[in-house]
Amino acid sequence: MSVVEQYARAHIVTDAAVPLIDELEAIPVTLRYDPEHDPRHVRIALPGAHGREWTFDRRLLEEGLRAPVGSGEVRVWPCGRVQAIVEFHSAQGVSVVQFERQTLLRFLRRTYTAAAEPVTH
Repeated sequence: MSVVEQYARAHIVTDAAVPLIDELEAIPVTLRYDPEHDPRHVRIALPGAHGREWTFDRRLLEEGLRAPVGSGEVRVWPCGRVQAIVEFHSAQGVSVVQFERQTLLRFLRRTYTAAAEPVTH
């Protein structure tokens, strides 16, 4: 099984006291899935002031592309036909990350392919 790592561009809006990223500019975000280490979860790493990696159930991301869902610190919902929102809550505030829906769909497809690969040793 191989690790899936995908880089994406997203827009981040935050209520943090001092946002260091221009909210109008798309920023690089890392999507990661490691089926050998944690087959049920995906990770999204945010750069800069938001510099945190969030781990949550892959199913939440998939379901959130169709209808609003949430669990703990993470919420996901569709935004029109071409966008999706992933919202992260922490003690520092809320970060709302806007993705192209196709980017997240492509990532999810790759995770299911990676999870289905036979183990060869």
